Amino acid sequence: MDIEHYGQLTVAFVRGHEGWALPIVFALAFGESLAFISLLIPATVALIGIGALIGVSGIGFVPIWISASLGAALGDWLSYWIGITFKDPVAKVWPLSRHPDLLKRGHRFVERYGFYAVFLGRFLGPLRATVPLAAGILEMPSLQFQLANFTSAFLWAAALLAPGTFGMKFLNLG
Repeated sequence: MDIEHYGQLTVAFVRGHEGWALPIVFALAFGESLAFISLLIPATVALIGIGALIGVSGIGFVPIWISASLGAALGDWLSYWIGITFKDPVAKVWPLSRHPDLLKRGHRFVERYGFYAVFLGRFLGPLRATVPLAAGILEMPSLQFQLANFTSAFLWAAALLAPGTFGMKFLNLG
């Protein structure tokens, strides 16, 4: 089975079990943002699909948006903490060891753009997995990291969830 299939299964589960929407969305966003897990299980497809569910179900946008935002911010925070705590040896840990160029690219991106790298990195596929880790390795000041982390998490979650949510509501009105 491919990633898209798992995304569809997740969306179908949430459709049938709306009470699980908040923890599932939190876990998906957390995993999508955590350095090691996001390389294995991209959750973007499922989050976009859940956004569409919001538009046609009784699930509220704001609680799902907050859940996704907090999951994403905490995933990046943990990646930053791993980087600041364990430094360069994390590059030897699987799955990063299988993709050594990803951490190097994240490292260069953070060195070049600092705060903006953390903010923009969330929106740039593979960099999403390594920028927070690199920011920790490079010992970016925590306040600077967290400001970029939390503001980008809320914007990222809205960008994934809102098109489906409001697009489906618009189509249902027509």
